Formats: sequence, structure tokens, C-alpha cells
Amino acid sequence: MMYAVIRVRGHGKIKRKALTTLSQLHLNRVNHMVLLPETETSRRMLQVVKDYVTWGELSDDTAGRLVQSAMLLSGDRRISDADMLKVTGRDVTSIAKELAEGRVSLKELHIKGVIRLHPPRHGWEAVKKDYATGGSLGYRGKEINPLIERMLPFGEVKADGKQNE
Repeated sequence: MMYAVIRVRGHGKIKRKALTTLSQLHLNRVNHMVLLPETETSRRMLQVVKDYVTWGELSDDTAGRLVQSAMLLSGDRRISDADMLKVTGRDVTSIAKELAEGRVSLKELHIKGVIRLHPPRHGWEAVKKDYATGGSLGYRGKEINPLIERMLPFGEVKADGKQNE
């Protein structure tokens, strides 16, 4: 399994240890997302930054939507089926499934590690409360997938980066 980790809060009044951990996770801006393997090291890092990020398990469907509409190849190019077939020999749907299961990393696929998302439609819940008490922060399990869907762009994204509305 892979954790999807999204930065919720900005850069004001962050503890030094949390700031270094956010930097190590490459979460330098709000609404940026990274994928982490489900390991003890990842869990400990997430505990340090739990007051600034939200995370949960990524599903196959959401991984597919991310690959098609939000992830970028090196050089800021959108991912197309032709690119994936040329680089890996597999199509986008099989890569999305392997990505969600944690069998392949973004680095192996030549995909940028940080995924830039839009702010969620209808906004964040309370950004100073954890998810269990009605806020946006901390662990949210499978409920991260509807949040990611709300943060993806509308319409279908073509290979040249333009959207169909």
C-alpha cells in the first residue's frame, strides 16, 4: 500500500522538527502531494508532521485518475499512454494499480515525486483540527480518495496539458 500525503497548512509558526520533516518529504507548499510507502519510517515521519498534513491509503481508481490528470514526467510533460508504453512497456491502468499497491515507485517511472493539486472544491474543513474531530489534519484512511478527487482538475486533461471542460 501507498500513503497519499497532502500538505494542508502553510509555513507560519511551524516547529523546526516538523519543518525539516516536511522538507525531507518534499512538501514545501500547500496542496502538494507525495506518495510514501507504508513503512515504519514513513509512519514516524507522518507522526511528526501530523499537525500540517493529511494522509491515507491510495486506491487503484484514484491512482489511475492521478496518473492521467495530475502527475508529470520530467520536463513538466503530461503522461500519455504512448509515453508509458515507451518508457515502461505497460499501459497507464496497470501502472496505476502497481503504484497504489506499492510495487513500483515514481522514480522508476520517471515521474516527478511531488504532485501539484488544486485546492479542494468546497474548501477544506477546519484546518486546525484533526480529521477525527471534524477537521482536515492527520490520518483519514480510505477517506483520502474523495479528497484527492475534489482536488483534481475538472474535465479530461489532454497530453498537451490543456483541459476539456
